[in-house]
Amino acid sequence: MFTKARRQAEILDVIQREPVRSQEQLRNRVRAVGFDVTQATLSRDIRELGLVKGGPEGAYQAPGQAASAPGATGTLQRALSEYLSKVDRVQQFVVLRTGPGQAQLLGVALDRARFDGVVGTLAGDDTILVIARSVAKARTLVERLTALAGQGR
Repeated sequence: MFTKARRQAEILDVIQREPVRSQEQLRNRVRAVGFDVTQATLSRDIRELGLVKGGPEGAYQAPGQAASAPGATGTLQRALSEYLSKVDRVQQFVVLRTGPGQAQLLGVALDRARFDGVVGTLAGDDTILVIARSVAKARTLVERLTALAGQGR
């Protein structure tokens, strides 16, 4: 069974892979990967994800996708406050825990924020591994994520 978070993560993946100009086109793409979604559900997902039409192709975009980091940081703040349950750090590795099926959505928001010192992220079902360039960068990242998560609560 697919969760809302997985469906929304797939929606974000679809709009990043190709220009999507209509809800029907998005609905067909999401259905093609196994999500039988109604128009009403898709409309709610679009609103909750903050998708807007824009760019030269008039396609759906996530907030901050074509904009500056502050938009991406706002999206990350909302995702952290909604999905993050725990943060741990071991050396330059930061482990973020979420509820089941929520790690991918938070991982997308984290990637879009493009934090300095982050080499990469790996998201599973309920865990995200963030690899920082150094122990100091990992410490700073934990402080920033914790602060952002607290601001949204």
